Amino acid sequence: MVVVTLQRNKCIGCNYCVEVAPAYFRMSKKDGKTVLLHAEDRKGFFTLKIADNSQLETCEQAAKACPVKIISTKLI
Repeated sequence: MVVVTLQRNKCIGCNYCVEVAPAYFRMSKKDGKTVLLHAEDRKGFFTLKIADNSQLETCEQAAKACPVKIISTKLI
């Protein structure tokens, strides 16, 4: 299982994560920050659990593309 975490309040709205992993990230029209789709919010940390381990590489690329390093991924 892949776990992706986004610290949304620190997002600068660069859109790189959306370009790399559009299946998991979208830009909000309200505030211009990224949204981790289908994620649970826990005190500003949005977490998504993905059952398909093959998605790890895509999510890691999105994390590496983020200039403020607010996306983390791990395999559990």
